[in-house]
Amino acid sequence: MGEGVCVCVCVCVCVGGAGRCPRLPEPPGYPAWVEARQSQWGDLEPQEKMSCAQVSWDHESSLCQESARTGRAIGPSIPAEGGERRAARTTTFRWTTRASAFRAARAARARGDLQGSLHACCALAPPGSMMVALGNRGARRLRFLLSALKSEIYGPFARPAATFRTSVTSAKVAVNGIHLHYQQTGEGDHAVLLLPGMLGCGETDFGPQIKNLNKKLFTVVAWDPRGYGHSRPPDRDYPVDFFERDAKDAVDLMKTLKFKKVSLLGWSDGGITALIAAAKYPSYIHRMVIWGANAYVSKEDEMIYQGIRDVSKWSEKIRKPLETLYGYDYFAKTCEKWVDGMKQFKHLPDGNICRHLLPLVQCPTLIVHGAKDPMVPRFHADFIHKHVKGSRLHLMPEGKHNLHLRFANEFNKLAEDFLQ
Repeated sequence: MGEGVCVCVCVCVCVGGAGRCPRLPEPPGYPAWVEARQSQWGDLEPQEKMSCAQVSWDHESSLCQESARTGRAIGPSIPAEGGERRAARTTTFRWTTRASAFRAARAARARGDLQGSLHACCALAPPGSMMVALGNRGARRLRFLLSALKSEIYGPFARPAATFRTSVTSAKVAVNGIHLHYQQTGEGDHAVLLLPGMLGCGETDFGPQIKNLNKKLFTVVAWDPRGYGHSRPPDRDYPVDFFERDAKDAVDLMKTLKFKKVSLLGWSDGGITALIAAAKYPSYIHRMVIWGANAYVSKEDEMIYQGIRDVSKWSEKIRKPLETLYGYDYFAKTCEKWVDGMKQFKHLPDGNICRHLLPLVQCPTLIVHGAKDPMVPRFHADFIHKHVKGSRLHLMPEGKHNLHLRFANEFNKLAEDFLQ
């Protein structure tokens, strides 16, 4: 089972572009260990030598340490007695196999044989026993190995558009005094930011978009707003300007990631954030798709919000992922705070959230609305459409609030066509 998983990862990353993995610190004794084996790798490139060395060093060290710690055999070839000698012998086989795979990949590339080069890459995936021994470190080494191979495998023939894929990376970055979590995938020139709804984050709200939006055309970033997902601490709060704060965080995040201009896909609260960002930072926002959003709070909205205050009454399908992510107490208390945060807008003139900003939106805007949305009535979509100059309104007759998840293929095509 472990071997199969490793091979699949290898092929996926090689076809779509390996994620960047920085070189890890060298452990004590490592330079001398590498130098003693240089004669074995005379025909390999420096990165290939380093990859073989890192894989075999970790393998040898891990097996020897485990044997010494437990006093037991680690597999049939690593007995408790003489573990270091046997581990070194096994390791020699490991790096020799990898060196051969590098040579095979280069030869296949020279022939213009994509399939052959991919088969050679698959031979580099560590066996299941090695992954067990190395754990997370082994996975990081595999990513390093594949990134070293990337330049060798790619050629004009090696990027068929129909099968273009990339890995999904995740990280945290300091923005406005906090650490914001985000996921990123794709290698396109067009940057697209996904903005989630209440209590949402990339992993809960945008699975089909992260997985299936065109990776060749777009670089997709899904962020977790402060207090949501993995952007904690801090805990989430709802001052009257929390949407403006989210809009600034979102734009500053993308600037920190060095994107010169971005398009926005905003769902529910994320749609409100997107509208504010487009109005306040018009030169930075290229295009925008929003759905399930409202620019003000009506009496009807107040009643809807009150109806979802008690999360114990939510359906298990919707409640369970959020409860797993946050724990019941944080989930329940934050939902209550969100309801109070939204109801405070009802006390402002015309229930205003961002209606005064709609005429300032300059970017091309697509408003998608599910005709069966129980959370956001149709009149909100009509209002935004009327006040955002040049916007388009698209109705999905069977769509509900989560239309981008329920009808993911239809929504993704709609969004891609509009963004291009």
